[in-house]
Amino acid sequence: MKVLVLNGPNLGRLGRRQPEIYGHTTHDELAALCVEWGSGLGLEVEVRQTNHEGELLDRLNRAADEETPVVLNAAAWTHYSLALYDACAQLTAPLVEVHISEPKQRPEQFRHTSYVEPHAAATISGQGIDGYRQALEFIAARGAH
Repeated sequence: MKVLVLNGPNLGRLGRRQPEIYGHTTHDELAALCVEWGSGLGLEVEVRQTNHEGELLDRLNRAADEETPVVLNAAAWTHYSLALYDACAQLTAPLVEVHISEPKQRPEQFRHTSYVEPHAAATISGQGIDGYRQALEFIAARGAH
């Protein structure tokens, strides 16, 4: 089964951006881990990161058309993008929302809202990069639908 792991803005700077919050693992290392974890679960994992909201929406639209499960860390877009809300609403295969930190424990009030969560089969927050492994395990256990 194919699974799409989508990461939003600034996640390409993992390992360099606020490592006290997001850790020292780079995005390339995270992508390799996701492929490895997925392979061990019988999943074909594709990992993509973008700083462009339209590109993320296009990938979600393709995932909807192809009924591909999605692991999504939409980063800042999680908290304010109605377009993201609409794109997630159309997904029929499992969607798992992932956050490296725990947004609801962050001091910024805007981080306490998620436009992904209403459409997600599960939300995994505050587990560091291991949250991605947990998300892939959830999808593998659940199957495509």
